[in-house]
Amino acid sequence: DVWPVDIRRFGTFNVNGALLKDRVSEVLGLHYKMPWPNRELESARPLRRSPLYDRLDAKGAIWGSKMGFERPNVFAPRGATRSIDYGWDRTNWFPWHIAEQKAAREAVALFDMSSFAKILVQGRDAERALQRLCANDIAVPVGETVYTGLLNARGGYESDVTIARLGRDQFLFVTGTAQATRDMDYMTRRIADDAHVMLTDVTAQYAVLALMGPRSRDLLQRVSTSDFANAAFPFGAIRQLEIGYATLWASRRTYVGELGWELFVPVEMAAAVYDTLHTAGAALGLRDAGYYALEGLRLEKGYRAWGRDLTPDVTPFEAGLGFAVSKEKAGGFIGDTAIAALRGKPSKRRVVSLLADAADAPLAWGGELVTIDGKPAGEVTSAGFGASLDRVVMLALINTDGAPVTDASLATRRVEVDIAGTRVGVRASLSAPYDPRGVRVKG
Repeated sequence: DVWPVDIRRFGTFNVNGALLKDRVSEVLGLHYKMPWPNRELESARPLRRSPLYDRLDAKGAIWGSKMGFERPNVFAPRGATRSIDYGWDRTNWFPWHIAEQKAAREAVALFDMSSFAKILVQGRDAERALQRLCANDIAVPVGETVYTGLLNARGGYESDVTIARLGRDQFLFVTGTAQATRDMDYMTRRIADDAHVMLTDVTAQYAVLALMGPRSRDLLQRVSTSDFANAAFPFGAIRQLEIGYATLWASRRTYVGELGWELFVPVEMAAAVYDTLHTAGAALGLRDAGYYALEGLRLEKGYRAWGRDLTPDVTPFEAGLGFAVSKEKAGGFIGDTAIAALRGKPSKRRVVSLLADAADAPLAWGGELVTIDGKPAGEVTSAGFGASLDRVVMLALINTDGAPVTDASLATRRVEVDIAGTRVGVRASLSAPYDPRGVRVKG
């Protein structure tokens, strides 16, 4: 996997001389130091900030950095020391992120996800181009969103995105924070030179406020005249609406596995929308939450992440995401030949969810060996702690000696994860350990 040395992991801001001088000096100095989990680089910061930075900073945000963006990892409670104690197991931040997870599961939580990369795809050939690039069917009505992968010729993931159709010839392409340069390059190289398609990076034009939890609908209904009921605003829909004095796009999508909406707010209105939500949400238990909580929540629900669980060598069927691949699409798509050869055949390698048997199991961080009946069978790709399940929860890429990976085959085997020399018993499943039928997402 050459992504760690791919030039496309950088943005144009990275060529700044002062930034490079400070960052390269720091990185060199860390070469022989302990590579703590979650360790954050300290130089050349803060640089890219969401319009909510000052508000979240005043509330005790402990910041992490990705692609130059400052993002809240966790919020320190009032009176607590505002820092992260690095370590291999539960340290000072652990109970803080548990409380944030519980807010999202039991009431409502607000995540600042403004660092999401956002690319506007426009032009009379926009639909045709995206149909060729994406494995799923993008020819949906205006006002709908599509979850899809961008594949290579082998059928592996080059990216994992959500695309919203805002107009007949206008789509909003939403991808991971670190993937803006890479995805722009991927699309530019594969869109015909004579196609009438324009790609515009609009990441800096929109803040993203993810409002998640069983009381998210109640809160939105208090601040907007729009109808957020299932019939009027189904899952996967995107609508332009008003919150307070602001006009914005609201997409009913979730990365935490709860009823929720992602609000795409013009940056100049983001602070006003944030204040409006918090004023109305205080009585409903609204709480700010960070990326440590987000990781635990998405792993409980088995949501995959590109670069870890999804890579150029993992296909949609191995990832358990075959539902996001179109079976019949005129003109085909990149990777369709490889996908056709795999369709309907049992996968001998699968991304599965793992749930620790014991509540006090040591934390995993990714890369740990997975064994089945004592034999090496794969590795952990993502790991965290799920507050609702009170367990370490992981995703792993495994195989079973070339035999098809099924729930039935896993149920009769002894599956363990080697965490720093300790064999931890786990339950392996193809489905998510939390709300596997998606009842809570449907609201």
